Amino acid sequence: MGWIYLLIAGGLECLWAIGLKQSDGFSKLWPSVITVLLIIASLSMLSLAMRTIPMGTAYAVWAGIGTASIALVGILFMQEPGGLMRLACIGLIMVGVVGLKLVDGGHV
Repeated sequence: MGWIYLLIAGGLECLWAIGLKQSDGFSKLWPSVITVLLIIASLSMLSLAMRTIPMGTAYAVWAGIGTASIALVGILFMQEPGGLMRLACIGLIMVGVVGLKLVDGGHV
């Protein structure tokens, strides 16, 4: 169950990062409120995941999921650069996330 919580936490991290952009420096009320709620939900899921997943692994996977997914969202939907090297680096982040999952307990 910890890994499910962690996947949800990572997805919520991506959403709150988008919310930060939409809140325009917390100057827009509703995007700001939604962003704060997403931050709380993401950290709550991360906390639940840490009940069964080692802290270092959980945090690194959470950050990796959020980082890679928000970078892809930026490329696909926000006209951010998406060159081959940038995509390769995002791929390396995901390889690290999968690697941490594989070594945690020795199983997938």
